[in-house]
Amino acid sequence: MSYLRSVFVFFFGFMLTLQPLVAQHVSPEKSSLTKSERQILQSYEKWSKMKNDWPNLNRYRKANALLPAPSKNEQRVVFMGNSITDAWIRVSPGFFKGRPYIDRGISGQTTPQMLIRFRPDVIKLKPKVVVILAGTNDIAGNTGPSTLEMIEDNLASMAELARYHHIKVILCSVLPVYDYPWHRGLKPAEKIVTLNKWIKKYARKNNMYYLDYYSSMVDERKGMKKEYSEDGVHPNKAGYKVMEQLVEKAIHDVLNED
Repeated sequence: MSYLRSVFVFFFGFMLTLQPLVAQHVSPEKSSLTKSERQILQSYEKWSKMKNDWPNLNRYRKANALLPAPSKNEQRVVFMGNSITDAWIRVSPGFFKGRPYIDRGISGQTTPQMLIRFRPDVIKLKPKVVVILAGTNDIAGNTGPSTLEMIEDNLASMAELARYHHIKVILCSVLPVYDYPWHRGLKPAEKIVTLNKWIKKYARKNNMYYLDYYSSMVDERKGMKKEYSEDGVHPNKAGYKVMEQLVEKAIHDVLNED
């Protein structure tokens, strides 16, 4: 039996051992569980969700179905991304209010997950513009090891899908990170610099808009400035204000480039 198969068999067996615990605590409140049991239950719930809907297509399924087609003169913009996009509408709701902006971020997601849901969560919504901010969770290893080339391929595929469907593309730089609180020691700063160079080059080569958040938010360590983030990864309200000014200009420029 190969090493990977052995790991899979062990993990699958371990998940099966959790089922009695999960079944036992379906009805009672989680507050009745011990700390260890809560951690096991959370691990099982995360595993079960990933197993049944790895790209999380269900997250926006109902919202997408209820969203009307864009009106004749509507300049609809979809924001595709991870937790940075997901939290944006909660931390700075005024930015989205009254604008034809649609937030389709999902916390923790990597570019392969976004690529799978790109059609239902972007293309089928018929926007004029898509703002793609992705890649940091790939570097963090959220869904397993990922090379920069893999990230680049997924970003290019999303951009090319959008262009094929006559959607203008804004490719965003990855935000600066010195270290990931949930996966320390990966030294992501230089990888982010390299990835951003590729995104900029790809965007220019393909006549797409490169949105540089990085330069306005980076500190001397190539991490995020402390005034813009509490954890060094996710923007706070001040960080989003910086991003909002930059993306508003990008959207304006893209919509008026013809």
